[in-house]
Amino acid sequence: MREANRGRIVDAVKKYGGLSQIELAGLTGLSPATVSNIVKELSGAGVLNTAPGTRSGRRAQHVTLAHALGLVAGVHFSTRHLRISISDVAYTVVAETHMPLAKDHRADNELDRVMLLLADMLETAGAGMLDLLAVGVALPAPVDRRTGRIARRGILRGWDGVEVADVLQQRLKRPVFVDTDANAAALGELRLGAARGKEDVVFIDVGDRIGAGLVLGGRVYSGHAGMAGELGHTVIQEDGPVCECGNRGCVQAIAGGSALIQRLQAGSNRGLKLQDVIVRAMSSDADAIRAIADAGTAIGVATGNLCNLLDPERIVVGGDLGQSGELLLGPMRREVERSVLAGGAFAPEIVQSQLGAGAAAMGAVAMAVDRVSIQPEESAPQEDAGE
Repeated sequence: MREANRGRIVDAVKKYGGLSQIELAGLTGLSPATVSNIVKELSGAGVLNTAPGTRSGRRAQHVTLAHALGLVAGVHFSTRHLRISISDVAYTVVAETHMPLAKDHRADNELDRVMLLLADMLETAGAGMLDLLAVGVALPAPVDRRTGRIARRGILRGWDGVEVADVLQQRLKRPVFVDTDANAAALGELRLGAARGKEDVVFIDVGDRIGAGLVLGGRVYSGHAGMAGELGHTVIQEDGPVCECGNRGCVQAIAGGSALIQRLQAGSNRGLKLQDVIVRAMSSDADAIRAIADAGTAIGVATGNLCNLLDPERIVVGGDLGQSGELLLGPMRREVERSVLAGGAFAPEIVQSQLGAGAAAMGAVAMAVDRVSIQPEESAPQEDAGE
C-alpha cells in the first residue's frame, strides 16, 4: 500500500510539474499527514525536492521532482525548423537550440543531425548520453503511435515509412517516444503554459499546416490511429481550393500559411514568408491584416464545429501565425461565439499560447518525463503507455 501511495504522489508531481502538499493530498485522496510523511521520505531518497512557497496567501511546501534525477530531451521538427530542448525532470531547461531546415528535408539526414546536436548539447551542459533518461519527438504530421511512423504518406515527404522512434532509439541507445507536434504542444501548454489547471482544452497550431491537439479529461487524445486533431482537413467550402490531402475546401488550403502567402504574393512580394506577413500586419499593412483576419474567420468556422462536438473549456492558439495575436484570435473568437450552439456566454476562452515557438519542444520534454520510471532506488528509463 505504501509503495502504491508513493507512486500516486510521484505521478501527481510528474503530471502537474509542482504542487503544494495540500494540493497533493487533494489530488491523491491521501491524508495530509500521509502526504507529509511520504514527501519527507522521497525527498530524503532524492526523488522529490521541497522548497518554501505560498498557497492562498499562506506558507506552504512546494513539491517538485528532484533536479538531479536525470535529463530528458524534447525534439521538434516543423516543416522548416528544428528545435531541441534538454531539461531536467522538473522542467528546468539546461540547453536548447534551433535552426532552419531545408524544404522537404529527409529523415535520415535530420535524425543524424539530432544525434550529433544532442551529444554536443549534453557536453555543453556538463552531462553525457548516459544522463539522458528519454527523448520525446514531435513531428508535423499525424503519427501512428503503434509504429512511430507518419500515419499518412505524402504529408511529410522524406519521412514516409520511417519508424522514427526505432531509428533514433538505435542511434542514441535511449528510449524515444514520438507524437504529432500539435499533440506535443497541447501537452506542453497543459503542463507549463496557457492550459494549466484545465481538463478539456484544444490547442490549435496555425502555421504552414493547421492542426489541433485535443486534451480531454486532462489527457492528450490521439484517437485510434493517431489521426485525431487534424483540424486543417476539415472541409468548410465544398468547391474550395484543392488541399494537399486531395480534398477540396479544407481549412488548411484556405487559411494555412501557404494559402496566405499565395494570396499576398504578387509583383514585389515574391519570396514572401509567413513571418513577413505577420510583420507587415503588425506594421498596419491593410492587405496583410485582411489576409490574417480572413484566415481567423475560416479557422473559427472549423473551430466552432469542433467546439460543438467536444465542448472544451479553453482554446489555445499557437504556431507561427498564432504570433499575430488578436489579429487572428479576434475573428476566430467572433466566429466561434456565433457558431456555438449553447450561445456565446458558454463559448470557450480563446487565448494565445504562452510557450510560443517552444511549445512543441517542451511538450516533447513532457512526453519523455511521463514515460520514465522514477523510483526511490533508481531512475531507470521505462517504456510504458499513457500521457
